Amino acid sequence: MKNFNRRDFIRSSSIIAGSAAVTMTSASSVFAAGNDVIKVALIGCGGRGTGAAADALESGQNVRIVAMADAFQDNLDTSLKNLKQKYADKIDVPQSRQYVGFEGYKSAIKDADVVILATPPGFRPIHFEAAVNAGKHVFMEKPVAVDIPGIRKVLATAAEAKKKKLNVVVGLQRRYQKNYREGIQRIQDGAIGDVTSGQVYWNSGGVWVRPRKPHQTEMEYQMRNWFYFNWLCGDHIVEQHVHNIDVANWVKGKYPVSIEGTGSRAHRVGKEYGEIYDNFAVELTYDDGSVVYSQCRHFEGIHNRVDETFQGTKGRAYLSAGNQAVLWDAKGNEIFRHNGRGDANPYRQEHVELFDAIAKGEYKFENAEYGAYSTLTGIIGRLACYSGKVIKWDQAIQSEIDLMPAVYTWESLPKILPDENGIYPAAVPGINSQLYI
Repeated sequence: MKNFNRRDFIRSSSIIAGSAAVTMTSASSVFAAGNDVIKVALIGCGGRGTGAAADALESGQNVRIVAMADAFQDNLDTSLKNLKQKYADKIDVPQSRQYVGFEGYKSAIKDADVVILATPPGFRPIHFEAAVNAGKHVFMEKPVAVDIPGIRKVLATAAEAKKKKLNVVVGLQRRYQKNYREGIQRIQDGAIGDVTSGQVYWNSGGVWVRPRKPHQTEMEYQMRNWFYFNWLCGDHIVEQHVHNIDVANWVKGKYPVSIEGTGSRAHRVGKEYGEIYDNFAVELTYDDGSVVYSQCRHFEGIHNRVDETFQGTKGRAYLSAGNQAVLWDAKGNEIFRHNGRGDANPYRQEHVELFDAIAKGEYKFENAEYGAYSTLTGIIGRLACYSGKVIKWDQAIQSEIDLMPAVYTWESLPKILPDENGIYPAAVPGINSQLYI
């Protein structure tokens, strides 16, 4: 996998795009042997994990949550309580199948047919590997890694999932959203000609901060504030903006050959914001010379924007998570509009389609590859901004920089630590670039 280059990525993507549903082997449909209950383990019991579990339970299939795992007891307790309030008859998680700590995922996986992976994304590669090694279908939240060694692990695991015919869905829910499906299908059918440029945005006010408590170890503090540390989240260009970057790659039907950009800590500069930037502006250059401009920021009290636009040789397009898709011809005449009234919730639709395939014994979903490629695009964007350099795709995929701690215990230390004033080191282009590429 170390020598896996861009041509390999594109070739495998073409195969994925053309793959058809096939009947699963008995190893991946064992749940159906005399029992139509699909047993699910939830690994990562925060808000997103709890929401994903609820969506699975609303999928229309005979789903039961039978095991839960989280690093923190309070997360698990809160999630279990909330799920029981609405889905009491679908929750079968006795104390013996509640697993707390860094190693709990190993036990939870054994109890299930399907595994939902919703921990902070730094753990995704090892959790995905464990689930596939155990022969389980997987729903995993985006992004799928935070560094390039993690991407290579996900790609290797994805290849193993294919061999076992295990369905894998990644939580890039725009891929399951009707306006995106219909709008992008028309773009790829040539409605606006060849796509020559685009702009994708995730500009918002940022997320929560959880104050440090006196009893916390450094590991616990960073885990509680996982959004602000790259080994856990990958920075917000990876954790959030991956949605919009994925749309760019989807529209283009390929991945960038080079990426450059700029970013900084302009407003969120306090020690409570860890090491991440609060703004990125990146150019994604594709092999046909087209460029997609990518912008994301966390500034409070100003204009927010989360959407995508594209320009082609025959027109232009607008897409948004608000269920809109609009296409115009070169003269500005509207040629397609989807307003999305009554559309299915894309977060739920992911699970409707996944669990329908599992219930029917079909192998239909190989999302791990495009999830990995778009996550990698975001990671390269982060590296380009941190270093101030133009980074080639083929150069980046060789990176051996591993952000993850050597050992996972509450007493062990992450690789990024604060100074005597509680300030975490952050990337400064041209000053400490060697640490990031």
